Amino acid sequence: MPKNNSKAIETIIKNRIYGHTRGWCMTPKNFRGLGTEGSVRLALYRLTKAGMIRRLAQGLYEYPRTHEKLGFLPPSVDKVAQAISERDNIKIQPSGAYAANLLGLSDQVPSRVVFITDGPSKKIKIGKTEIVFKKTTAKNMANAGTLLGLILQALKYMGKDHLTKSETQKLKKHLLAIDEKSLNRGIRHAPAWIRKVTIELRGNMNG
Repeated sequence: MPKNNSKAIETIIKNRIYGHTRGWCMTPKNFRGLGTEGSVRLALYRLTKAGMIRRLAQGLYEYPRTHEKLGFLPPSVDKVAQAISERDNIKIQPSGAYAANLLGLSDQVPSRVVFITDGPSKKIKIGKTEIVFKKTTAKNMANAGTLLGLILQALKYMGKDHLTKSETQKLKKHLLAIDEKSLNRGIRHAPAWIRKVTIELRGNMNG
């Protein structure tokens, strides 16, 4: 490819990155159609070398957030996972301790973050954090990407007999944001105890 064409593609990619807020995670797929696969990867390599973006893993980059004293800040786990989801055309849903953390049921940010997915199982290491994609059934992915999906995964992790009064109140507030019809439809395939807990909490919102 002529050198001027290569630089032109790099400029277009750079401008597209500037169009996003810092913290955006990307893969070469985000720039499909701007040039050949090789030219896009070359542009990303050059922008990484120039310090505009950073490479998180093979084929995964970030337009990093920066701090005056700390330099590059750690990437967002959610944005990393979303970039992989878009690249691989898969659905993902936070689960386990991470789902509980996102709902404010736990202050602890796990070093091993698990997403259930309809795609293949895989692991990726970003700094000190391990992101795990765990293949599951279509039934478990029925509420992927929704508030209810997050609640169901958090409840599975915490268990039916381990909810504190504070956690119960927080779950009630989250469930208030879900209309009754959507709740009843979404919990059809959930374990019986989770159906019972969510319906009771949602029904006692005004109690």
